Amino acid sequence: SWKDYWSHSGVALGDAELERCWYRNLYFLNCAVREGVTCPGLFANWSYGKIGTPWHGDYHMNYNTQQPFWVTFSSNHVEKHLPYVAMVHHLLPSSMAWAKDYYQMRGAFFPHSAYPVEMTMNSYPVPTWGWEVFETPWTVQSLWWHYTYTLDRDFLEQQAFEPIRQATRFMIDYMTRPEAHGPAWGDDRYHIFPTVPPELYGLMPGFKRNADGLSDLTLTKFLFNAFVEACRVLDREADEQETLQAIQTILAHYPDYPTADTDMGRTFVSVRDEAPGIVYNCPANTVTVFPGEEHGLHSGEEDYALALNSYRHQQNEGGNELVFLNLQAVRLGVLDLERFKRQVGYCCLPNGACTDKVLQTGGRYQDTTKFDWMGVHGIWFENFALPVVINECLMQSYTGIIRLFPNWPAGCDAQFTTLRAVGAFLVSCERKAGEIRSLVIHSEKGGSCRLYSPWSDASVKVLQGKTEVKVTAQGDVIAFDTNPGATYLVSAVCGSA
Repeated sequence: SWKDYWSHSGVALGDAELERCWYRNLYFLNCAVREGVTCPGLFANWSYGKIGTPWHGDYHMNYNTQQPFWVTFSSNHVEKHLPYVAMVHHLLPSSMAWAKDYYQMRGAFFPHSAYPVEMTMNSYPVPTWGWEVFETPWTVQSLWWHYTYTLDRDFLEQQAFEPIRQATRFMIDYMTRPEAHGPAWGDDRYHIFPTVPPELYGLMPGFKRNADGLSDLTLTKFLFNAFVEACRVLDREADEQETLQAIQTILAHYPDYPTADTDMGRTFVSVRDEAPGIVYNCPANTVTVFPGEEHGLHSGEEDYALALNSYRHQQNEGGNELVFLNLQAVRLGVLDLERFKRQVGYCCLPNGACTDKVLQTGGRYQDTTKFDWMGVHGIWFENFALPVVINECLMQSYTGIIRLFPNWPAGCDAQFTTLRAVGAFLVSCERKAGEIRSLVIHSEKGGSCRLYSPWSDASVKVLQGKTEVKVTAQGDVIAFDTNPGATYLVSAVCGSA
């Protein structure tokens, strides 16, 4: 029911425009997807005649299909992710067949384009975009997130592990074959070759920009690390010893990430030998921040500076960035919320849904390109994920450590209820006049809860009911043990500064 849906989480923000954006798009999400039904494509339910039929309304696995489900985790609507999981299992047999028949390799190579009908082959089997290798680890990534946000071991074992395992096996075989490793490369690295950066160059003469794309490298590393941890959780390390050893070998000889020197310092680029200043059609030089989750506010000074320079140096033409790029900015703690609201308003259709619009020329777009050419296509399901940007302004937990209000103005009040954090914690918090007034954490699965203390000048007290819980501190991170199903009140100790 709608009552049950809205009980999962809520916000009350001092910024009415952002609050409307949060509720409106979660409303749209609930209209588009639910457990037990077909996973929506590009335009979800709204396909009729000329509306919602470009690209056949298919599944595009180079971010479009994944993006709407990013919001399901922190918003505490993980059940909305299950149709995506079912879609991955729907694609798994044909993806394994393609890996075997076309590449003569183990595992699964997931397609660039797919459909919610019986599939016996790869529906987009040719270059250029069919060779975007990063789509394979990206397709299964959110299955791992589903586990980390819920700690549902049964889900990991029964629904997540096999797709992650098959994607891992393919990437190992792809990177260790003779064409991707050895004397011809002049190094001891295992390369991702050939590949294609996200819809930018395609295949080039001599494969000039068709190896070790930034998206390939960061997402494959995410995949490998997820598989290693999944094996530990499920006690499968003995069974998967050969695969785990191969991962260790590859990561010990991993390609360097592509960078370039600019007037703003060193930045990431989407692929080696790319000139800085390229106008991207998706935020391809900042993917180590998200979805790679390697860099962000948790990073050391040098790594953070590199990621921040990459974000600030990026030029983006618009069309594939409304959620994606702004989420990267939040993870770096630099999202300008006023600018974000202007962009949302610019992309907003009369019904309140957001389309994608042109931001600049110099890439695919010319001065004569209609700024709203994508708006006529239909209702873009992917942009229903906009609340995730707001969630991450209020709370981040992707490292396993909860960080409160990492990108929220000190002068703007905010309250949220039961946003979901990594570790299966439901967090409710209120900040008023720049101060935390209440912080309640419910632990679904038990285990250690860690968070950056929001009270830098005070010690912290944790209560379970009337019982005080032991708190340890290491730097600015506090930790306390939790019991499954228990709720904890976290507060500053008065006069402890």
